[in-house]
Amino acid sequence: MAGLVAVGVALAATLAALLVSLSGDGLYDLLGLPTPDAFTRHGLTVVRVLAEVGSVVTIGSLLFAAFLVPPQKSGVLDVGGYAALRWAGGGALLWWVGALLSAPFLAADAVGRPVADVLPADTLFSLIGALSQAQAWLLTAAIALVVFIGTRFILSWGWTVALFAVAMLGIMPVAVTGHSSSGGSHDMATNSLLLHLIAAALWVGGLIALLAHGKRAGAHLGLAAGRFSTIALIAWIVMAGSGVINALIRLPLADLFTSTYGLLVVAKSAALVVLGVFGYFQRERGVKAVVERGAGGPLMRLAAGEILLMLVTFGLAAGLARTPPPESAIVVPDRVELALGFPLTEPPGLATLLFDWRFDLIFGTLALAMAAFYLWGVRKLRVRGVQWPVGRTIAWLAGCFVILFATSSGFGKYSPAMFSVHMQTHMMLSMLAPVLLVLGAPATLALRALPPAGADGPPGPREWVLSLIHSPLARALTNPVVALALFVGSFYGLYLSGLFESALPQHWAHLAMNAHFLLVGFIFYWPVIGIDPSPRTLPHLGKLGLVFASMPFHAFFGVVLMGMQTVIGEEFYRGLALPWNSDLLADQRLGGGIAWASGEVPLLVVLIALLVQWARADDREARRTDRRVDTGDGDDLEAYNAMLKKLADRKE
Repeated sequence: MAGLVAVGVALAATLAALLVSLSGDGLYDLLGLPTPDAFTRHGLTVVRVLAEVGSVVTIGSLLFAAFLVPPQKSGVLDVGGYAALRWAGGGALLWWVGALLSAPFLAADAVGRPVADVLPADTLFSLIGALSQAQAWLLTAAIALVVFIGTRFILSWGWTVALFAVAMLGIMPVAVTGHSSSGGSHDMATNSLLLHLIAAALWVGGLIALLAHGKRAGAHLGLAAGRFSTIALIAWIVMAGSGVINALIRLPLADLFTSTYGLLVVAKSAALVVLGVFGYFQRERGVKAVVERGAGGPLMRLAAGEILLMLVTFGLAAGLARTPPPESAIVVPDRVELALGFPLTEPPGLATLLFDWRFDLIFGTLALAMAAFYLWGVRKLRVRGVQWPVGRTIAWLAGCFVILFATSSGFGKYSPAMFSVHMQTHMMLSMLAPVLLVLGAPATLALRALPPAGADGPPGPREWVLSLIHSPLARALTNPVVALALFVGSFYGLYLSGLFESALPQHWAHLAMNAHFLLVGFIFYWPVIGIDPSPRTLPHLGKLGLVFASMPFHAFFGVVLMGMQTVIGEEFYRGLALPWNSDLLADQRLGGGIAWASGEVPLLVVLIALLVQWARADDREARRTDRRVDTGDGDDLEAYNAMLKKLADRKE
């Protein structure tokens, strides 16, 4: 198995280097940069291939160990999971080496000098300090090193899941700082590339781990193959969709067959189609053969061919990244489009904010996927004859719509350019959407819709949800003090510390902020008004106190913003030079007023929901007491008096 991967890596690296040679000096001429020597140009491509292959092996192996084969009942990984963890360690080491070497090669490539000339520490550090992508590769190397060290020490299923999440983060630094992060439509390009890389890592890496498990004749091959088949289908759809979007952004259709760049796009697309055919036969023949007859041969043969083609596709992608696009595809954006990824040609009126949409590939897709999976769960219950409260469904779908509306409507479009609109988006994502989502009880729906594993069955999605709810991380985050500090402290820590000002020019930082707003809001409202089981059960009076404790902090934050005499992020906003946003201080004070006013409305909704839940809980307790009395069991006072009477009779 290791030999197959080595052959694939060699093919990918050779193909990528060949494509770089064919492209000549076009990319350097286009960027106005001096051309480095051949060793630097080809070496940069090779080390990138090594890093990318190492990353997918790492992520796929951790995916396999965490979710495709079950652990032992004690929570420790079984033999198959432990073997996959060893593979993840080897992949992480390759990933670390490739990422670490990418930084000096990238620095040498940027200045058009041999690698040896930039290796002195002072020269190298100064160049890396000026190159954001070189910094991203070093951050990736640090994450890969953490993952490698983790694979040497962990044995439990829970820590394997955590390490898998860390490895997934390792994809992001390079993805959000590459060529897709600059120029026109860089928001769409970056988001599509991020989805593309995540899907590719799960698909390619998962398949390598599955094939390695099959070569070892490991247990639960049928279970792992069935689970991976579902993941592979979703990954192929995501890769195809994101790849088409990224290509349309970067290349006019007229140049698809008339330029080297376009031909490489066609070749990569053709490889993706062939991989889809492999995946179809894998599901129809390979997985069925394993599940029905226990025969792993057909699956292994298909997987081996698929892996080789995938690694060749990696070589095409690496060569494509180093090939200049045709001149007709090069558009010089204005300052607004260069900063945001899209132009803003008119002021944000009510109609513009409501109807001028630009779909957010990350959070818009997330909102639609959340709604679809929720409706699937409701349908599963209805098929079994189980009724699910309509109010919960409405609340969840409304929360998904708020996410979609806040990130894809005119609010999401103008949010990076105007502080007041950003604050409205912030309020929707942190104060309104989480309230609706926790009232939808997604975990309760999942626990009812997903089949249990059974006493002797391998744990599945239902057991994973339960593990997440009762995990130490969930218990720590739902601590009232921690949840309150995260919820209200985010306002002060983000906007008054200079962090927001540093994040403004970075598209990835906007994605991180939106994710933070959603997660922190959900963590705060989950133990307060959530219907789902929580790792911490608070009394109703404690929940009420937590809500009241958060209200003054929001009001005071809004007052602070309205009273400030300096503009947060002034340099960035001035650089946009939007004619309708010349008075930045007034816009900031408007944002403070929005934070003060709109923050109280969701908290009022929370307060009402909490009081209703409290009343219903008291009503249920009263009905239980009445039933005990009606059946002759008596109430608590009667039972207490009976106990005292028995004690008195014994003394006599």
